[in-house]
Parts: sequence; structure tokens; C-alpha cells
Amino acid sequence: MLATGKRSTGRGFTLVELMIVVAVVALLSAVAVPSYQTSVRKARRADARTALATTAQMMERYATEQGANGYRTAMLSDVGGPTVVAKASSDNGYYQLSFTNLTATAYTMRAVPQGGQVRDDCATFTLDERGVRGLVGSTKPVSECW
Repeated sequence: MLATGKRSTGRGFTLVELMIVVAVVALLSAVAVPSYQTSVRKARRADARTALATTAQMMERYATEQGANGYRTAMLSDVGGPTVVAKASSDNGYYQLSFTNLTATAYTMRAVPQGGQVRDDCATFTLDERGVRGLVGSTKPVSECW
């Protein structure tokens, strides 16, 4: 004989409980993912700073060896060559290096972001022969990015 009036005591989740969990996970993801991406971009800025500082040291050595020609004939390339001073991309590939002002006595290097780093607020890093640090296309102050 069947017992009447007794409810089944299931051990599963109800649809409402499951939807609440999905909503909470979605909310946490919406907050956490952009924050994580910002932190990653900030950490990758070190790639630009290191590449510029290393290349600046190489440029000084090159200018000393060249004498009167100074910096004028220096080149950046990932494939090498007789006048190549350093690689044209940063060690981790997040920045591409280039010269914007190259004379016998002066230079300005740029580290242009590549890939996902393009979305970084600091944009393009610059460094000249006097060690002056700068940013191009950034809304942030230099002290915050360097």
C-alpha cells in the first residue's frame, strides 16, 4: 500500500538554487576578469622598461666604439647584422623597439605595445640618450608607468 501525504526527500538542487549560483559566478567573473587583465598588463610593462634600459646600455657601448659616428649607424633587428645594437622586440615580445630620432649625438627609442598589451593605458614608452623617460599616447603620468 502506498503512503499518502509523504513527500519525496530528494538530494539534488532545485532550478532556483542552480540559477542563483550561476548568477553569483557571473557577477564575480564580471568583476575579477578585467581586474586580472589590468594586473597582467601592468606586470608586462617591465618587459618594455627592461628592453629600453638594456638597449640604452648597448647604444652607449656602440657609440663609444664608433667614435665620431656615434649613434648614427646603429640599428635594431631580430636577425642580427654588423651594425645591429640590440633586438627589435622585447624579450617576451610584448613590445616592438624602434628609433625615432637617430643622429650621431642623440637618439630616442620607443617601445610600442604589441598584441594584448595594446590595451595598456601607458601606451608607448620612450627613452632618450640622456635617460629621459616618457610616454606617447598615454593618459597616465610618466611616474605611474615607469
